[in-house]
Amino acid sequence: MLVLITYDVNTEDAAGRKRLRQIAKQCVNYGQRVQCSVFECLLDAAQCKLLQAKLLSIMDQDKDSLRFYYLGKRYENKIEHFGCKSTYEPEGLLIL
Repeated sequence: MLVLITYDVNTEDAAGRKRLRQIAKQCVNYGQRVQCSVFECLLDAAQCKLLQAKLLSIMDQDKDSLRFYYLGKRYENKIEHFGCKSTYEPEGLLIL
């Protein structure tokens, strides 16, 4: 299923900046950054719960916000992209 993950981390202090880096690093391991604090991740249910647990252990629930949007398996018709950044196919070929 495709999961859209968004986060907002309070970076007023060094601890917040560290949390921001840690959350971004975890998200990069599971998906593609599509905007500064937005990731599209193609996950199965177990991966999703694991990533969610990791992110919840990093964030400060009194200062930060984390959202998961579950777009499902038939996500192709639920996404429209406009603007300068190129889009990608989550299930397409990835060349490194």
